[in-house]
Amino acid sequence: MRHCVIADIHGNLEAFQAVLEDASTKKIDKFLCIGDVVSYGADPNACIRLVKSILPAALVAGNHEWGVLGLLDSDYFTPLALEAISWTWKKLAQDELDFLKSFRLLYEDGDITLVHGTLEDPEKFNYLRDISDAYATMSLMKTRIVFVGHTHVPGFFHTENGRIGTALAASKIKIDRNEKYIVNVGSIGQPRDNDPRASYAIYDDETKSVEILRVEYDIEKAKEKILDAGLPSRLGYRLLQGR
Repeated sequence: MRHCVIADIHGNLEAFQAVLEDASTKKIDKFLCIGDVVSYGADPNACIRLVKSILPAALVAGNHEWGVLGLLDSDYFTPLALEAISWTWKKLAQDELDFLKSFRLLYEDGDITLVHGTLEDPEKFNYLRDISDAYATMSLMKTRIVFVGHTHVPGFFHTENGRIGTALAASKIKIDRNEKYIVNVGSIGQPRDNDPRASYAIYDDETKSVEILRVEYDIEKAKEKILDAGLPSRLGYRLLQGR
């Protein structure tokens, strides 16, 4: 079975549509979403509708879902994020807010776990950036693979003979049944690894492989929509640099 794992769409409809078009050529069996569908981008409503249309097998909450729902203290967010969250909340109808409320913090199924940030206090939405963070999450893993988002930087952490290493430059890895893996699938709607292309992952549980894919999309259109919506201009221009 082939799983398409998506995260951090952030209201960027152009990026999301491009990813789904690319995924449609990959014979996907299930979609798994790791949160932050909304906020930052100009199309939160359309992105929610598109998420619903793909019937994800799992929906995991990100910090921006919780921010829009008022479940996180405002001190958690930067002023830029707070402005985007406030704008997004005003755009969403009650049924859309109820949909975001349905997202869970953790999802486990077979060999995989989904969490937006870390397994250590997932409700705090901590960032998993380095080996120390990876060690804390790996010590709590009940499955072979954990898929995360949140940093907007794709890459892999893995054990090798019990020691943790990184493979941040790799685009595809094979899963060894004796090891553990953390996969950051990157961001569809706002990459931050200096590559502006949308990022997502495919996990094939038959070939035991995980691949991170990058997709071109109409960045200029997404940027202009952000500016026209009255959102902070930085949210549009940063898309051009992927940071």
